[in-house]
Amino acid sequence: MMNAEESQRWWQRDDLAYRGEELYFAGLAVSTLAKRFGSPAFVYSFARVRENLERVHAALRDAKLPGYTLLYAMKANRFAPLLTSLQHTGLCGIDACSPREVEHAVSCGFRPDQISFTAGSLSRRDVDALACFDGLFVDCDSLHAIKTWGEIKPGSSIGIRVNPGMGVSRADNDKLQYAGVAATKFGIYEEQLQEALSLAAHYSLKITKIHFHTGCGYLTAELPQWDRVLGACLEKFVERCPDVTTVNVGGGLGVPHVASDGVLDLAEWSRVLNKHFGHRQYKVELEPGEYLLKDAGILILGKTFEETKQTSRFVGVDAGFNIAPEPAYYNLPFQPLAPICRGELKQVTVVGNINEALDVWYRDAWLPDLNEQDHIVLINAGAYSASMASNHCMRGDGNTMVREFLLPDTKKQ
Repeated sequence: MMNAEESQRWWQRDDLAYRGEELYFAGLAVSTLAKRFGSPAFVYSFARVRENLERVHAALRDAKLPGYTLLYAMKANRFAPLLTSLQHTGLCGIDACSPREVEHAVSCGFRPDQISFTAGSLSRRDVDALACFDGLFVDCDSLHAIKTWGEIKPGSSIGIRVNPGMGVSRADNDKLQYAGVAATKFGIYEEQLQEALSLAAHYSLKITKIHFHTGCGYLTAELPQWDRVLGACLEKFVERCPDVTTVNVGGGLGVPHVASDGVLDLAEWSRVLNKHFGHRQYKVELEPGEYLLKDAGILILGKTFEETKQTSRFVGVDAGFNIAPEPAYYNLPFQPLAPICRGELKQVTVVGNINEALDVWYRDAWLPDLNEQDHIVLINAGAYSASMASNHCMRGDGNTMVREFLLPDTKKQ
C-alpha cells in the first residue's frame, strides 16, 4: 500500500524523478529544458524509447514464439528524427495506416519491405499509391479493399484484418476499443470470412496474414480479456485460412496514467502469447505505439494565470487540447508536475487556452505553490499528442506552432 507521498509520485523512475526539489527528465533538469526549448514544447527521450523497445523484445523472446516481428505504430508519433533514430536501431519495422505515412517512413530510412500497412475506407487513389511501393505488405480491412487490391495487384500475397466482435482497452474505455458488441468499421467479421476467401481466390490473392487490433491502453487487469480475444481470433479466423503464416496481434499495450493503474506485467503478457502461439507455427507480428513512446515524452507548458473561481483554484497554460487531444478525447489524464516542488501541495485544476469547456488538462492535481514558477510539465505526452494536433481556434497545430525535440540516447553513443 502506497503512502500519501508515494501515491502522488507514482510516476517516478530512474530517468523521471525529483532530485531534491528539482524535477529531472532524461538526466536533465526540466527547468533547464524549459529555458532551452520554451513552451509549448514536446521533449522526447530516445534512451527511454530504446529501453521500452528492448523490454518488449525481451518479453517476446520469453514467449518462445516460432518467430516474431516488432513494428512501431507510427501514427503514435511521426517526428522525423525519432523515426530515423528508430530505423538506426534495427529493432523494429513500421506499422503504417496511410499512404503518406508510408512515404514518410521511407523518407526516414525504412525500406518498403519493413513496413506493414493496415487501414480502412481506402480510396482507389490510396490503393494506387500503395501499389507503387514494391515490397510493402498490405492488410485488407474490408471486402472492398480485397477487391480493389486484387484489381491492381492480382496474384499477390495479402493479409486481412478481422473483427472478432470483442475488444480490450484500459479500464474498459469504449472510446479506446476497435471491436465490441456494437458493429464497428474495423475489419472483416466472421460471417464475411467465406466471402473474403472467395473474393481473394477470384483475384488469385494469397492470404498469408491475419491481422487484428481490438483496442488500446490495456494493462495487467485487462490481460484475461486480451487472452480471450487471441483465442477467438485463432478459432474464428486463423485456423480457417490454410495459407496463413503470420498473425498480427495488433498493439494496444498501455502505460499507467494514474497511481492505481500499475505497470503492465510483461511476464504475464508473455505467458498469454506463449499459451496461444508457443505450440503453433505462426510468426507473430506486434505493432505497439503507446507503450514505446508515451512515457518517453513530456510536454512543457508556460503558465499564464492562477486564480480562484468560486471554490476551485485554476492554473492556466499556454496551450490547449488541440496540441495533445487524448485527455479531452479519451479521458486519459496527463499528470501535471512542477519543475520545482517546494512546500505544501494544494489541489488545482490545470486548463488550456482553447475556447471549449472540455479544454481541461487535469482536474484536482496536487501541485506546489506556483507563484514563482513559469512552467508546468505534463508527462505521458510522447504518443498520440503532437501527431493528433489540430489548428482549433487557430492556436496552431504541430506544423505551425508546437515544437518537438529529441534528446539523444547518450548511453549508446
